[in-house]
Amino acid sequence: MLAGLTNVTFEFGSRALMEDATWHIQPGERIGLIGYNGTGKSTILKLFVGEYLPSAGTVEKSKGTSIGYLHQDLLSFDTNDSIFEVALSAFERVQQLEKEIEILGHELEKTGDEKTLHDYTDRLHELETLGGYNIHHKTEEILQGLGFANADLKRPYKEFSGGWRMRVLLAKMILQQPDLLLMDEPTNHLDLPSIEWLEKYLLNYPGSVVIVSHDKYFLNRMVTKIVELYQQQLHIYSGNYDYYEKEKATRMELMQKAFENQQDYIRQNERLVERFRAKASKAAMAQSLIKKLDKLERIEEPEIERPNIRINFRLDKIPGKVLVELNHITKKFGENVIVKNSSAEIERGDKIALIGANGKGKSTLLRIIAGIETFEGSRKWGHNIEESFYAQHQLEALDVNHTVIEEMMQAGSQKTELELRTLLGCFLFSGDDVEKKIKVLSGGEKARVALAKTIISKANFLLLDEPTNHLDMHSCDLLIESLNKYEGTLVLVSHDRYFVSKTANKIWEIIDHEIKEFKGGYEEYVAWKERMAKASSESKVQSRESKKSNQLDKSSTKEESKPQKSNNSPQPTFPINKEHKKELQKQQRIFQQLEEKVALLIKQKNELESALTDPSTYSDKQKFIQAESAYNKAAADLKQLNKEYEQVFEKIVALEEKQN
Repeated sequence: MLAGLTNVTFEFGSRALMEDATWHIQPGERIGLIGYNGTGKSTILKLFVGEYLPSAGTVEKSKGTSIGYLHQDLLSFDTNDSIFEVALSAFERVQQLEKEIEILGHELEKTGDEKTLHDYTDRLHELETLGGYNIHHKTEEILQGLGFANADLKRPYKEFSGGWRMRVLLAKMILQQPDLLLMDEPTNHLDLPSIEWLEKYLLNYPGSVVIVSHDKYFLNRMVTKIVELYQQQLHIYSGNYDYYEKEKATRMELMQKAFENQQDYIRQNERLVERFRAKASKAAMAQSLIKKLDKLERIEEPEIERPNIRINFRLDKIPGKVLVELNHITKKFGENVIVKNSSAEIERGDKIALIGANGKGKSTLLRIIAGIETFEGSRKWGHNIEESFYAQHQLEALDVNHTVIEEMMQAGSQKTELELRTLLGCFLFSGDDVEKKIKVLSGGEKARVALAKTIISKANFLLLDEPTNHLDMHSCDLLIESLNKYEGTLVLVSHDRYFVSKTANKIWEIIDHEIKEFKGGYEEYVAWKERMAKASSESKVQSRESKKSNQLDKSSTKEESKPQKSNNSPQPTFPINKEHKKELQKQQRIFQQLEEKVALLIKQKNELESALTDPSTYSDKQKFIQAESAYNKAAADLKQLNKEYEQVFEKIVALEEKQN
């Protein structure tokens, strides 16, 4: 065991977050810690690192276990050091050794003292054992994996935004390689490529990892155990998030049956008590039954902590077929080109997810669509459109003197106060929370109010920039369900792959400064990308093999044509078999023909591969199927030709050996 909780109770004032909870973390485990917002997930992590002490029970840590804790409060850290230096500070002992070695080296040059030499050698050995010669390379590799360009590594840490600062601190934590890594919402500030990189890295991480996350996709790929904080208890499930959902449903069903069976038993005995009470001869039996019921350990009725509230949209107007046309759009910030001469259109019913790495211009393109960003080119707005735009800047439009419920009533949805209170429950505002003034809310709470206002509008065109950032899993599920029922059109930017996979019917990505459209959901898009990457890789391998065979053939021909070196002694001569020579010439002709066919097929395959990556191809289903079929045939033919090519080459080599 690396660390654990044994019979732990933790209370905030009179409120118990946990009661008599036990959980032990073993080496090599990948654990997802889940629960509704406010139930105490982050508190548990703080118990492990000693920031909080339990009200009862014990928090254990095995001797020598190192714990790394990545949490949102780290953003208060500030420094003028470069991000490379901040990440490199993970190797504290290595850096200390480097200084000691430098000092000892100078002393050794002056004195040549034997003790100094021993100390110098010992430090060098320790440095090598700790992998000290590779720390700069490792640091660069981790920072690049998390999305930093080489040019950024020397920039001061304080110049970066909160999200990028969190990435630097994540890099430092990873480089420290603690035995137990505790991560509180690590994907909140990462784009898709960085999340994918983090997944691959953590899957091979030598220590144990505990992750608090609302990203189901990430949890499904990452963890092998789920620990849920539910009704002040820790419930452990041995599997990923999908397994947890199925297993929890089964457990809840069994608990419901046990509750119902016990209730039947209680009612039956209570009826007997009532009957026996009236008869003096049965009074003792009645008292016995009462005592028996008093001692009975009551099973609580299982209940979901949050009701399954539905968010319903109402559309006042139906827009035209095309909502937005973008024609030859160009947008750049100085030398940084976002899009260049790119065109696209949004049709009624589209649910488009804008995905890709940070810095590619997703939010900028969303603002261009909304008409609040300057650009070159033209944007044509369709007929009868009522849009609603949710982004971080919408927080500034909130009236800080309003309460949450007053702000919602100002949105003009004509919903009653009860309906608005019910809706706010979906966005994690319950009870007296709705009476809080906007000015006292945290950034995350303000973001949820702004999102709620966007959702209750009667807009037929929604623009959503990272709508799930401050929602828990349950609220995210409610939003997904509502957007799937929404009859309007939407464009969203999100790094939450689960959310995207459940809502989008089209994918947009900015590649080489152009808007590329894929007509299909996220899962289909990922499968298509993987297929294209595999095909491209196979094509390159085959091309290399073909070139290698050509070089071998040319080399063999050159060797044949070289004059034999004279060593002033007569060379032995052998009779040339005419049949062998004839067969050799025949195989060489076949080889040349095959070589030409292979080159032609490689060219054809490459052209088809380019066609498959063309938006005009994959946006047309029939055209894409035809191109894919032609590509698969070319790949199969090339494979067969390469096989024949190798067989003929082997025959030529064998014939040449016999001739010589």
